Amino acid sequence: MNRLSSNLVTWSTKGLAPTPDVDALLQDLHQRFGRRDDLWVFGYASLIWRPEFETDERRPARVHGWHRALRMRSHINRGTPERHGLVFALLSGGACRGEVYRLPVARADEELRRLWAREMPTGVYTPRWLPCHTPDGTVPALAFTLSRRHEACLAPMDDHAMLEILRHARGRYGTTLDYLVQTAQALRARGIHDRDIERLMTLAGRHRLLGPSATQAQASPAEDPFSR
Repeated sequence: MNRLSSNLVTWSTKGLAPTPDVDALLQDLHQRFGRRDDLWVFGYASLIWRPEFETDERRPARVHGWHRALRMRSHINRGTPERHGLVFALLSGGACRGEVYRLPVARADEELRRLWAREMPTGVYTPRWLPCHTPDGTVPALAFTLSRRHEACLAPMDDHAMLEILRHARGRYGTTLDYLVQTAQALRARGIHDRDIERLMTLAGRHRLLGPSATQAQASPAEDPFSR
């Protein structure tokens, strides 16, 4: 067990400071664990289909005690202040399937800075070290979680409200609908069935919001890597 693994339990329960200051995180990393271990990152939504960092290894992974939910308000990337969109967040409770990415120690600082600039410009997330179970063993990975008490965490909404967002919300990176579809397709391609995402895709399809490619992908999911 490396130093990162041995300290994982105590650190994961406390989380890291919800701050956009990556220097503080790097300093804490180096003080706690030195510069000897590679860094793992857990992806559960857009990091899967648009990671934007170089990784030496990726594995299917499962975390317990957290689940993926389309409940984080987006005023910039997938919506505007006048008409907010939604993005996925990792909320407490349940379990979540995704992927982990290994960043070699030689590039960890550089890649983490790029990741931090993307995920933490406003400090909305609480970064945590979570034990991620993979077919090759459990690894400690950095995950971006959202507190249920944060103002950006919205209550579950009814289908009418969700459809309004899927029809109209658009931000600098595109629509909430496109974001949902790309996440659904990326999970299906990796053999991951997310019941809530499939329900939303069915809702969007029933109201004729989906193109043919999204419908076709739903009919042919990939093999589940955890079933081998």
